[in-house]
Amino acid sequence: MPASQRERVLAHLEIHGMSRMSELISAGVTAATVSRLERNGVLTRLARGLYQRSDASLDQNHSLAEVSKLVPKGVICLTSALAFHDLTDQIPARVWVAIGAHAWRPKFEYPPIHVVRYSDAGLETGIEQHLIDGVQVPIRGVAETIADLFRYRRTVGINIALEGLREALRQRKATPADISRAGVNGKIWKIMEPYVSALISHA
Repeated sequence: MPASQRERVLAHLEIHGMSRMSELISAGVTAATVSRLERNGVLTRLARGLYQRSDASLDQNHSLAEVSKLVPKGVICLTSALAFHDLTDQIPARVWVAIGAHAWRPKFEYPPIHVVRYSDAGLETGIEQHLIDGVQVPIRGVAETIADLFRYRRTVGINIALEGLREALRQRKATPADISRAGVNGKIWKIMEPYVSALISHA
């Protein structure tokens, strides 16, 4: 195996954190090189066609970066976004990821995911980009996540929506105006308003 191939792989992953096989090939690395480096313990196969350096230090939100690489047009949302923003003590068993209404539904076993479908507007507004293990990960903002939780309250549970709302206000990670705006934009404000008003009045 030419040394340049190994160096190219390691340099690429040093910058990007993790990469799909297609990205490594585009960077001038052969599939045979990747397979050999995996067998030698230099690379770790995270999921089908997704690799990182075996000596990489992992962020606590590493699974979000993995899902973002495997679902390039997806957005981290709902309980996973809430946990990322430190607004719940719950650690979701699956990564919640939003995709478009007509997008291809991803199929892979690891990491485990829970897919929800959003409108185009939901995938284009209120999105923050966070760098996790070298990967730019799109995540719903705090106010938008609260509104999403109320919209999907029958799926995630009203208690998690209320916890997120309460913690967002208590930690001042979103103002009542921010949450109201997100609720109006998400056409869920009528449901949210009584809960927001109650929390504000008791603050």
